[in-house]
Amino acid sequence: MQNIRRYLVILWLSCIPAVFVAQESQFGPVLLAPQANWLSGNSAPTLADLEPRPFPRVTVARLPPNQALETFESRGPYQNSELKGYTDQTLVMAELVDTSQRGAFELQRSYVAPRTLTFKPIHYTGDSFVKNNVITRILQSEVDYATRSNAAETALTAANYKFAYKGDQVLHGRAVHVFQVKPREKRAGLFKGRIYLDSNTGNLARSEGVIVKSPSFFLRHIEFVEDYSDISGYTLPVQLHTTARARFVGRTVVDIYHQQYQPQPLAASLRANPAAGQQ
Repeated sequence: MQNIRRYLVILWLSCIPAVFVAQESQFGPVLLAPQANWLSGNSAPTLADLEPRPFPRVTVARLPPNQALETFESRGPYQNSELKGYTDQTLVMAELVDTSQRGAFELQRSYVAPRTLTFKPIHYTGDSFVKNNVITRILQSEVDYATRSNAAETALTAANYKFAYKGDQVLHGRAVHVFQVKPREKRAGLFKGRIYLDSNTGNLARSEGVIVKSPSFFLRHIEFVEDYSDISGYTLPVQLHTTARARFVGRTVVDIYHQQYQPQPLAASLRANPAAGQQ
């Protein structure tokens, strides 16, 4: 989880970071709460029986910033060890701004820990140049990165970054602690920017910034914003927006959306295949 997919920001030519705006349940404001004598059938309901009763409010204690950051850092190793894999529906939209060429590719993405990532094409619309020279390269780079990645080198941890608390905000209706992040060294795959941690859970809600070292001569000034959601107990990316200047083709904009996640916990995998746990 901490090995964020900001590397997709690096677009189609190099290490694409791997891998959330939380979905909060919205309950109706009232319950019809009849009195006990009505439920027992002893008498007809009164007006007081039919009076709408509000749901009790549940207050969740907010974590102080330092504790939210500690919770976030501890969550990464836990998710890496507990999440066997997942599938989702992915939409990649790319635009070459200077030439007004666009494309949109729908795919099914499948990941099996620790290093297997595949894409199954569903439907493409748009310019073939964008498909072959932008989107296809993005997908191949992501597969290559998953195959050879060393998560520890790019993880959002104190070993790689300095964190500075910058205050509180509300992001998509959820209270978040904002931290400025600066890499301890200038290395491909690291970024300078901000992360937003849920004030109640410490889970990552957003990361944004600029890649500090372009992995390619052909790309420069790579910026990104990525939002995350808590799905079945895991923090997963739901939307990534990146911009970059690419030599010969100019400004490039890529948006990636994920939905219909189906996470596969390790425990469920072992129940389905007991022999795998003995290997």
